[in-house]
Amino acid sequence: MKGAPNMSELNQIELQNLRHLIGHHDTAIQKLQEYASQCTDQQLKQMLQQSTQSAQTTKQALMTFLH
Repeated sequence: MKGAPNMSELNQIELQNLRHLIGHHDTAIQKLQEYASQCTDQQLKQMLQQSTQSAQTTKQALMTFLH
């Protein structure tokens, strides 16, 4: 992410918020995976899997701010 601040440029509140966001995305990923694994409707299962992938992508993007 060009121009994105690194961890040394984040203040404590921003860092705490970032960690919360990452944690929330991680929880969403786990729940979506579980829902998809139990789903019998293929269309809904695909939607849940796409949502899982989206949450994983967002989590990875947020984690770049920690490096």
